[in-house]
Amino acid sequence: EGAVAHAQCGSRRAERGTMAGYSVEERAAPHSLEYRLFFKDAAGRYISPFHDIPIYADAGKNVFNMVVEVPRWTNAKMEIATKDPLNPIKQDVKKGKLRYVANVFPHKGYIWNYGAIPQTWEDPGHKDENTGCCGDNDPIDVCEIGSKVCSRGEVIKVKVLGTLALIDEGETDWKIIAINVEDPEADNYNDINDVRRMKPGYLEATVDWFRRYKVPDGKPENQFAFNGEFKDKDFAVKVIKCTHEHWRALIAKKTDGGEISCTNLTVSDSPFCCSQECAKATVDAAPPCKAANPIPPE
Repeated sequence: EGAVAHAQCGSRRAERGTMAGYSVEERAAPHSLEYRLFFKDAAGRYISPFHDIPIYADAGKNVFNMVVEVPRWTNAKMEIATKDPLNPIKQDVKKGKLRYVANVFPHKGYIWNYGAIPQTWEDPGHKDENTGCCGDNDPIDVCEIGSKVCSRGEVIKVKVLGTLALIDEGETDWKIIAINVEDPEADNYNDINDVRRMKPGYLEATVDWFRRYKVPDGKPENQFAFNGEFKDKDFAVKVIKCTHEHWRALIAKKTDGGEISCTNLTVSDSPFCCSQECAKATVDAAPPCKAANPIPPE
């Protein structure tokens, strides 16, 4: 589901549109508790997608890198494993069972390519001045609205357009709205109002999706700051930069990250910086790649 075809099990290179040189390596079977998707740089060295992929693709133009966790129209809730060494992508688990989001009528699965901006962290010890709630302890989330269905583990460059402030079970959970800079229509999108103009109803569908997606699991509807209104590009960029500063404190051990794994290979002044040998040992300890398990019926 959402995977790029590849010749042999164990590795695949993300297709065109990824930031040059990143590749991914699967371990264990997709749709299993053990499944992990590890990341490599252009030289084939294992890295953390959370800590080692730069936040910016082009800082001068406020173009950010995005790690795609969930391709559009798929249901498996994949996420960067913040507590695992090297932070591979894994499938989220609740009460011992793999998580699949329910379809929110009339949509199938996630209605955008969904993922995160690396080198960001929503600090659970920091009360957001805009929402009055603390962070959700994850990298900041991105909804990429372009026409291409991306693949799991793809690293793309995105232009930020705005943001929505979800309050998820009492935690601040910013949702950045962005578009792949390589999308054929990218030049037509420069702020949140362009989404309203170019894709009528899409922002309303996004609010509706986030409000209702946990209801089939027996949870109440989610709430929003700003009465569910989207904030503009400048506001969104400030939020991202704030979460980057929180990440900088985390990776430098200036704040307590709790169970988060800060193991990295490129942040030279971080006390958590490790060797490639250590990183390889982490991947080698994971089960070998296997054919995907069947997806449970809905």
